[in-house]
Amino acid sequence: MQIHKMRKTAIWILLLVAITGCDKQAASPNEPGEVWYAAVTQERLTLTCDLPGRVSALVVSDVRPQVDGIILERLFEEGADVQKGQVLYQIDPALYQATYNTAKAALAEAEATVAALNALEKRYQALVKTHAVSRQELDNAMADHAQAKARVAKARAELETAAINLAYTQIKAPVSGRIGASSVTPGALVTANQPAALAIIQQTDRVYVDIRQSSTDTLRLRRAMAQGKMSPNGSAAKARLTLEDGSAYTRVTHNPDSDAPEWILGDLLFSDISVGQTTGSVSLRAVFNNPDGLLLPGMYVTATIEEGALDNAVLVPHRSVLSSGSGGHVVFLLHAESGSETLFRVERRDVQLDRRYGSHWIIKSGVSAGERLVVEGLQKAVPGSLVKGVPAQNKDAAVSDAGDSVKGK
Repeated sequence: MQIHKMRKTAIWILLLVAITGCDKQAASPNEPGEVWYAAVTQERLTLTCDLPGRVSALVVSDVRPQVDGIILERLFEEGADVQKGQVLYQIDPALYQATYNTAKAALAEAEATVAALNALEKRYQALVKTHAVSRQELDNAMADHAQAKARVAKARAELETAAINLAYTQIKAPVSGRIGASSVTPGALVTANQPAALAIIQQTDRVYVDIRQSSTDTLRLRRAMAQGKMSPNGSAAKARLTLEDGSAYTRVTHNPDSDAPEWILGDLLFSDISVGQTTGSVSLRAVFNNPDGLLLPGMYVTATIEEGALDNAVLVPHRSVLSSGSGGHVVFLLHAESGSETLFRVERRDVQLDRRYGSHWIIKSGVSAGERLVVEGLQKAVPGSLVKGVPAQNKDAAVSDAGDSVKGK
């Protein structure tokens, strides 16, 4: 019996506590809820956009033979740096050496003939004055001399051709750069008009980054600039890169964990004048220095380019913008209640968003600079209700002081 009485007593106590709690909860709505607000800011922003891009070499040169023959030896290491004019392959020169020697002998023969006919012409010029030879004989000697001179010029040209072909048996690097894999080995037959290159040389100390931007974004930017909402950056637009692993494109000696990376900036060269029919995008090209060789041809990167400057951008924090449920967005504003410095009336307002900017939204329309925007306690911001407003910076300062006191303990 005593145990039964104790259970009944415990139940009555729990009921009393529950009733008391309900009374307190029922009374709490009579007190204004507390929200934190911040003033809407307006400032001049430099707008950027992230676009996909591909790296390509500044100069790409195919190594090709200019004469036919058998490769005797390869004179470079694959993947090494080569200099312009360096010999890369040696073609068997025997046939071209023989042709050169023949052309050289033909030239010597033609020059000897010219010397003999020159002497004969001079002799006939002296004899024609004494009528020892006829005028016709002198004319014939002069014609033979001229023809011999022409044969000398022809032989000299053939010797030059033979010398050029003989020099082409040494296949040289057309440009300086890094050479790739060789497609032939010693003993292979190569021809002057073959479609396949023997090797490819690429210059990567400076590289191109080919970027694509959608035509809709291009139209939006041009329209904003034409309406005076944005200022163009001019011809000195800069770009920076994010590599495939998500790291910033900086010097190798830079600490990747640093909060302020020293970007290697590139110059935006031009924008294409036509839109791709299959992609609906416009091509942009930037050039970057590649001092450490991090950028390789064909590598995928993300380019961040400066689009322009937004002169009067209205910014609000991400956390203060809510979805309206009908495809739009809303914010909650505070209006000071007359006769009070801490009580405010809540207003729900539709806004149009432009784009993200860091941890903020750029607002196209709906709010103005200086208005009080609810940034925390949105669940208490009922439209038309009365709330107690606290500046967000006061809350941040209180949190900072509390943290310092805890550290001191």
